[in-house]
Amino acid sequence: MQPLVSAAAPAVAVIPARYASERFPGKPLADIAGVPMIVRVCRQAAKARVAAVYVATDDERIAQVVQEAGFAAVMTSPACASGSDRVAEVVQGLAEPVGVVVNVQGDEPLVDPRDIDALIEATRADPEAIGTLARPLTELERFHSPHVVKVVRAPSGRALYFSRAPIPHGLDGLPRGALQHVGLYAYHPSVLARFTALAASPLETRERLEQLRALENGIPIHVTMCVSERPSIGVDVPADIEAVLEALKNP
Repeated sequence: MQPLVSAAAPAVAVIPARYASERFPGKPLADIAGVPMIVRVCRQAAKARVAAVYVATDDERIAQVVQEAGFAAVMTSPACASGSDRVAEVVQGLAEPVGVVVNVQGDEPLVDPRDIDALIEATRADPEAIGTLARPLTELERFHSPHVVKVVRAPSGRALYFSRAPIPHGLDGLPRGALQHVGLYAYHPSVLARFTALAASPLETRERLEQLRALENGIPIHVTMCVSERPSIGVDVPADIEAVLEALKNP
């Protein structure tokens, strides 16, 4: 079934969440000051200007926790290869028209709703492009880290390239205007459907960055600067929860 589309239709947030993780099994259910992480993400997303928040999962344990917290959980196929595929499956099953779909990372319990709103607004203004976010890179160590994804964009805001390598090249250290990619995405439903129908691309495979599939296939990506000044904290391993707890003490 094709998703219903309307330019004036509301935005929705979809949060992919899977239980199996090599580095942190059961991560969405990790306790953060008495609240499961996936519930914290839902609460933050619900503060944005979205009509609904859905969790896309293939695990009944996650679905139960989400529903008990008052949010909608949609069971998706275990065959989904990525979070984007889960998001697309949820959108295809919605009965109401959708204007913009926001893919919110399920391991970002401190995601700022203002950044989600900025992303939605930019995607409505550029509906042929995938929308995403960036913030300035200010530390040389992070600029050179392969774990920090960098993006170079044109003056129009369109992305030129994403890489784990330090781009743009800086002869004297950290180049002016270096940007860190922030992994939230927003799409017009037709763009999401087109993207998820594509096979993995050579650059995507080499860099291990899904967004390069879009650029290699001629789908533009518009990069909006984050509104929030403090970066969110992604939870990759159990030790990362301590950093989240510290941030919660100093909102």
